[in-house]
Formats: sequence, C-alpha cells, structure tokens
Amino acid sequence: MRSHPLPPRSARVLFSAWVLALLTATGCGSDSSPVSPGIDPEIVNVTDNFQFQVSNVQNYTGSWEYSWTNTGNLAVVDHSSAVTNGSATLTLVDSNGGEVYTRDLAVDGSYTSSAGQSGNWTVRVALNGASGTFNFRVDKATP
Repeated sequence: MRSHPLPPRSARVLFSAWVLALLTATGCGSDSSPVSPGIDPEIVNVTDNFQFQVSNVQNYTGSWEYSWTNTGNLAVVDHSSAVTNGSATLTLVDSNGGEVYTRDLAVDGSYTSSAGQSGNWTVRVALNGASGTFNFRVDKATP
C-alpha cells in the first residue's frame, strides 16, 4: 500500500482560508441580503418596529428586502440619511401586496404611509450608485 504525503502545512492553511472565504462570500445562513464587502446593515426587526442603518457606503448598487410584522394598518416612517451620491429609495408593501409608501431616503423627515392591510409587510431598500449613510425606522402608527 502506497501512502500519499500530506501537503505542506502552508498549503493546508491556504486551502482552509480559501474555503472559509468562499463560504463567507456565498452567504451561508438565512439572510437573503446581498453580500458585498463593506456593506453590513444594522437591522432591528421586531413586531411593529423596524430599524435600518448602513454607514460608509461607497458607490453601491443593490437592494435589501425584509419581512416585517405590522399589527396596524398604517406606519410612521422616520429617515435621516446623508446621501452624498446616487439614489436610495425606501418602499413599504402591505400584506396584500399593495405599495403603501415609497420615498427617496435623501429627503429627511417623518412621514405616514398610506393605509394598508395589517400582517407581514415588506420593507425594500434600493440603492443605485449610492454613497453615504442610510438610516430609517418604521413603526406601527398609533391613533
């Protein structure tokens, strides 16, 4: 029986690092967000409250989509972003698939969505050649 020598330690280390990088780049896990170097949004996603922030973005084109539970039929949206290039849009879709809110994140302020159906809403963020810091929160509107 002939034995095969192990590759040198440096080759094994390099191969292990390559496998780790490949797994990281392919996004093993349940997050469906796009994977891109330096783009790592901070998310709070609980019933009736959703918060999003990503900083130091440079010329990025891509989008994120999240399911968010709103027990009401309206949402209050607050955004305060520093968009230095490109465009950034926030869109909310209610549980029936109706678009209840869309606005450019470069326009800071507090806004109320149109009325929609309570349940699982979709929060969609789209960046097109965007640079800057993007920050918003969405809360169930209270009467």
